[in-house]
Amino acid sequence: MNGVVVINKEQDFTSFDVVAVVRKTLHTKKVGHCGTLDPNATGVLPVLVGNATKAQDIIPDHDKAYTATFKLGVKTDTLDVWGEVLEEKVSAVTLDQLESACEKFTGEIMQTPPMYSAVQKDGVRLYELARQGIEIEREARKITVYSLELLDFDEKTQEGSINVSCSKGTYIRQLIADIAESVGTFGMMTSLVRTKACGFTLDDAITLDELKAYAENGTIESKMLSTQSLFVRYKELRVSDKQAVRFYNGNPLDITRTALRDMDYADGEIFRVFDANGDFLGLGVIVEEKSVLKIYKHFEK
Repeated sequence: MNGVVVINKEQDFTSFDVVAVVRKTLHTKKVGHCGTLDPNATGVLPVLVGNATKAQDIIPDHDKAYTATFKLGVKTDTLDVWGEVLEEKVSAVTLDQLESACEKFTGEIMQTPPMYSAVQKDGVRLYELARQGIEIEREARKITVYSLELLDFDEKTQEGSINVSCSKGTYIRQLIADIAESVGTFGMMTSLVRTKACGFTLDDAITLDELKAYAENGTIESKMLSTQSLFVRYKELRVSDKQAVRFYNGNPLDITRTALRDMDYADGEIFRVFDANGDFLGLGVIVEEKSVLKIYKHFEK
């Protein structure tokens, strides 16, 4: 069994827990995931099965989208509701103030990762240091917030929710804390749902209970997305039967003898390669100097 099964992760499950359940349910050892999701967060977790695990390091789309709720006036050590409260203050932020602040946190911005994160410092995860009560200086990193929408905000309770579309490595709880700081208060995240990851959305996702049910009645294949769905941003190239055999055996293809001769392409551009029947063979990369398409990554059937 090869492909991607998108799981709508429940709260209190780690990403590794999900992989373990999928591995046991599908009776296969080759299972991995892309885009770790914190235990307290829910939502989209793409799980790679079979030959799709070979795609883990080369997936082109790592952008994410989230819906989060928050409360202003409270600071915790983890920047969310599951941490220890460190400080509280009376917060009287207005809707207009918050909307203006959100506008300043879109585009390319610098973000310092929180101490409770999986970022490594000298080979040690920051959260391991944080659990020992150790706080160290962290370097700010460039991230991109493509959109930040304030969905609602109650000025009386100082609670609200946001939609965020962002690049890989963005910490939503840190974003909330930074926005709160910019309007003179504290802020903690109270819930987090990932609505999109690696090009997949909640519409593509099933729960672990649904996964088990589909597996029991023999229809799990209907919920397994193809490996090539991870690479839909790349152009498609169909090759002949002879070219498919050549490509499958690891040999480059002469561009002038393929449909590429009538297509626009650039040196180093990656293509999804299919045989004449539409079966996905793998990824090829243009080497313009030699006028060939050579194998970038091969996916056996």
